[in-house]
Amino acid sequence: MYTAMPMQQRGLSFGGFIFGAFLLVLLSIFGFRLIPAYIQASEIKNIFVTIAHDPDMQKASEHDIKASFERRASIDAITAIHADDIDISTDEGRPVLNASYSVKVPVAGNISLIIEFKPSSEGK
Repeated sequence: MYTAMPMQQRGLSFGGFIFGAFLLVLLSIFGFRLIPAYIQASEIKNIFVTIAHDPDMQKASEHDIKASFERRASIDAITAIHADDIDISTDEGRPVLNASYSVKVPVAGNISLIIEFKPSSEGK
């Protein structure tokens, strides 16, 4: 006759649940603090690409390109960089805009994260 072995219980203990919930909350805090910096970096890159592909900016002076960036940045409330932080060069008659900046994101107390961004109007 066949006797069945007792089944072992499986599942998550209360301590494991609390630890998992703590990790989830910690990751959420980091995420909510970092998302605005990444959104602003994406907006800066989009402005760079828009200016680089704008037919009116193909023959514009460096001053005009920076003024165009300032106007567009003020509309999008960009505060991470200013027009003076932009390096402008030309490639086959098209302006290429590059910048390098860092953002300090306070996490909790005296703990901060520093994120470095290098937006460019090129497809990198």
